[in-house]
Amino acid sequence: MIETERLLLRPLLLSDAERVEELAGDYEIAKTTLTIPHPYPKGAAKQFILKMNEAEKEGKLVIFAITKKEDGMLIGIINLSINIHHERGELAYWIGKEYWRRGYGTEAAKAVIKLGLEELHLNRIFAAAFTNNQGSWRIMEKIGMKHEGTLKQHVLKWGEYEDLAYYGIVNTEYFNPLKRKEAR
Repeated sequence: MIETERLLLRPLLLSDAERVEELAGDYEIAKTTLTIPHPYPKGAAKQFILKMNEAEKEGKLVIFAITKKEDGMLIGIINLSINIHHERGELAYWIGKEYWRRGYGTEAAKAVIKLGLEELHLNRIFAAAFTNNQGSWRIMEKIGMKHEGTLKQHVLKWGEYEDLAYYGIVNTEYFNPLKRKEAR
């Protein structure tokens, strides 16, 4: 578990499945991610949670339910897929639409970056977002990641090719704020 000022990042549980389906079932959420289907199939969240928890047991990722400290309400999911051989992680997250523009994504992402670089001792963390998903890549900028490039028509989403903006941070930038400024 990770505690921040307003959030508790806790293990993702099977009992979260109904809430995950409720939030992820929103078209606005699905259109901002590569893998969330729309409409979200009934019962699919249970399979997703089982699959993610198995991958976590295998050391392939860490995944958290993003919950509000004040009431325990699940408002999103964040994970870090880990490549041990290359000592890097890929950050991915989504926040329920009703919780957008409140800084929750930034707060959760900052905590997971800290976990990855300070506790898991990763050398690099990167993330990608559709170029039209300004909210997501703004989070990446706010947590100290720098834009590394855009891959044109890199993925096919709902029959349309989409560009992906890639952001990243390496441990020397994270641990040395002067290098982080120079990298921008």
